[in-house]
Amino acid sequence: MEGPFIRIEDTGMLVALREDVTTIGRGDAVDVRLSDPSVSRLHAEIVRRGPYAYVTDLGLSRNGTRVNGRLVARRVLDDGDVLTFGSARCRIGGIARDDLTAEVELRRSAAPELTRRELDVLTSLFRPAQSDEAFVAPATAREIASDLVVTEAAVKQHLLRLYQKFRIPEGTNRRVRLANEVVALGLVRPLPPTGRPEPWTPQAMPEDIPASATIRAEVHDRRAS
Repeated sequence: MEGPFIRIEDTGMLVALREDVTTIGRGDAVDVRLSDPSVSRLHAEIVRRGPYAYVTDLGLSRNGTRVNGRLVARRVLDDGDVLTFGSARCRIGGIARDDLTAEVELRRSAAPELTRRELDVLTSLFRPAQSDEAFVAPATAREIASDLVVTEAAVKQHLLRLYQKFRIPEGTNRRVRLANEVVALGLVRPLPPTGRPEPWTPQAMPEDIPASATIRAEVHDRRAS
């Protein structure tokens, strides 16, 4: 099959990805229908942008979406990635592979395991980068608490655990350093340019923040629809 496709492991069926958005779920009207009861009716989407494709968990199922065994909110896909929607396994194919150095691959494999709530906190942390403003900073603990409808104290506890998991030492701009480490590990990857000014540029951050850490968050809005 030419072009990007998804393979349903249980049946071996190949489904070509649409040019824009491919829907995945248990419902009758989705593009990739999975019969597993752990899959929600509208579970996830695979979005194509030029040569890239990324999967987005729609937050409508308790079982979530995993890429190569790791729970994700949104993740750019590589050829051969294993996608798990609830308990249903699929594999992505036909995607041109970027040239990644051994160092990048090693760092990605060292990424810590995250709980669903920790992933929610990271999602909210990156949310300001989805705005149309040219320069933005990561969300504050208060903003994250408001977004997730939890207490600020609970958010701070989650952030402390994330700092420990990603080995972010104490000091200034700790949330920014956490955000940059998440990008460096490949858990969140910048989307292809769309002509809009990139947020979190060096002019907006202290000099010790590398230009390579410029971020346009690739996270999905998990607020209930």
